[in-house]
Amino acid sequence: MNYINLGCGSRFHLDWTNVDFVSTGEGVIVHNLIEGIPFPNCSFDVVYHSHVLEHFSKKQGELFLRECYRVLRPQGILRIAVPDLEQIVRIYLTALEKASSASPEWAFNYEWIALEMYDQTVRNNPGGEMATYFQRKPLPNQQFVLERCGVEAKNLLEVEQEIDSVTKQGSILEKLLKSVYRFFRYPKYRRELLLKGILGKEYNLLQIGRFRQSGEVHQWMYDRYSLAVLLKKCGMENIVQRTATQSYIANWSSFNLDTEPDGTIYKPDSLFMEAIKPSK
Repeated sequence: MNYINLGCGSRFHLDWTNVDFVSTGEGVIVHNLIEGIPFPNCSFDVVYHSHVLEHFSKKQGELFLRECYRVLRPQGILRIAVPDLEQIVRIYLTALEKASSASPEWAFNYEWIALEMYDQTVRNNPGGEMATYFQRKPLPNQQFVLERCGVEAKNLLEVEQEIDSVTKQGSILEKLLKSVYRFFRYPKYRRELLLKGILGKEYNLLQIGRFRQSGEVHQWMYDRYSLAVLLKKCGMENIVQRTATQSYIANWSSFNLDTEPDGTIYKPDSLFMEAIKPSK
């Protein structure tokens, strides 16, 4: 069987063909997936991508799924994981009702679920308001956030703890010496200083534009209905919603892509969908 993991990030299996926009590990193929999938027609028995589709615009997303269809062999399996819009909306409405009833606990939960819904779409800087939320000491609803976001949230909390253990403030002289070093050592740093001098306040607009095109923000959201409609439009059949462990793919859980070795779900906020390419 020939499997491919698109936009793999740091979660990939060595028995698969792994592709990402940047190098994330040994053997990972670097390719801009907006330009298509760099393999011939009918190359793979399984195409998988997790939390990738939402980073494409609605139009780009359809083109990307048509590429997935193209590189699949007849009767090949497409498996997709994306943030589950339906799940977020249902929890948002629950949080709204309970927060409105003066529940202190659900007031924090409401704040977090609203960030889940909007922050990754509207943010103009890395991490956005979600990263700022993780800097609270203590995190007021840590268990709720961990249940929503799983391993990623746990990792972010650990990073914040490491940052707290390191002195953040350096002396004025140290900062000055670092700036001088960067100026002479890195042409890119000199170029940015020149741009900042030329553009003035408009330099901030350039930075926002660069970030918005970097691929971090979410450009569309899906639920089980809209994703099924899109998959059917792209030619797929036998479209089903799955759990993290259910799959048409034999021994799926052994690859530890949607789950951890201990069985916990890597991204509990996910919608998992599968479909099959017709024989003809």
